[in-house]
Amino acid sequence: MPSATILGGIAGPDLTAAERDFFRAADPWGFILFGRNIDTPGRLRRLTADLRDTLGRDAPILIDQEGGRVQRMRAPHWTEFRPLLEQAALGERAVWLHHRLLGQELRAMGIDANCAPVLDLATEDTHPFLRNRCLGSDPETVARLGRVAAEALLEAGVLPIVKHMPGHGRAQVDSHKDLPVVDASLPELEASDFVPFRALADMPMAMTAHIRFSAVDAAPATASAPMVGVIRHVIGFDGLLMSDDIGMQALSGDMAERAGASIAAGCDLVLSCNETPAQMEAIVAAAGPMTQAALRRADHALSLRRAPQPAPVEELRAELRRLGGIAA
Repeated sequence: MPSATILGGIAGPDLTAAERDFFRAADPWGFILFGRNIDTPGRLRRLTADLRDTLGRDAPILIDQEGGRVQRMRAPHWTEFRPLLEQAALGERAVWLHHRLLGQELRAMGIDANCAPVLDLATEDTHPFLRNRCLGSDPETVARLGRVAAEALLEAGVLPIVKHMPGHGRAQVDSHKDLPVVDASLPELEASDFVPFRALADMPMAMTAHIRFSAVDAAPATASAPMVGVIRHVIGFDGLLMSDDIGMQALSGDMAERAGASIAAGCDLVLSCNETPAQMEAIVAAAGPMTQAALRRADHALSLRRAPQPAPVEELRAELRRLGGIAA
């Protein structure tokens, strides 16, 4: 049974023998890649094949490929997309083209899950690390464009992972560095921040927010059973729920404590992005094997992973360029 983890501590663009041995023993549910793992298309395809070969199964391989500055695969081998807030301003067609092309490029490299779309609401107070990664400030607009983005990824054969549930837009600090605290009431959140996530509650996967919602709990959502309860029962999400990166400084404790707290709160999977082998070993031990409920949700998510639909890629790229959605 796989461990309740998604691991990303791969040092470079090639899998070493030591990494292969470690991952075979750790048996994570999946992997996540970063810029340090990206070189040429041939090398990237070899890496994704090697990771799956190591586990002996068609494990999901994730990436953060939103567009704008959160884009691990870049020119000259891949398209440079504009940030999501700019794409949204260009209209629904641009958002669809963006995600259809992006998904096609990912799947061609053996990457079949993307940490996108961002369904957080962009407000005047949203921290700059997040604001231009959002699809807008109106909940209904974000829900509509989020659906367009997610369906385009699915059509390209890539599983969307909506984030950051139950909403990160009110955060005024960067959760990579500090713990944001949101004091809005639960009715306020239900009427705004939760709306896009409720509208896309049928999506196969979602990622939590490292934010403390004071109206619900003193712990950040990732480590809060009451907040995971809100995600499950108020938002209505019954898909596969993964933590955001537990290496971020919004969380407290060592890596094992963070992993254990996330699983105890009700997350199905722990995401570890940049940890050392020793830290990953502690995370795997603390997370334990996937529960039966998590396996059920994981099986459902993977059942939606399909071969990409045929697409005239160059024509779509030319259209997006004409619309202004590709960075020069």
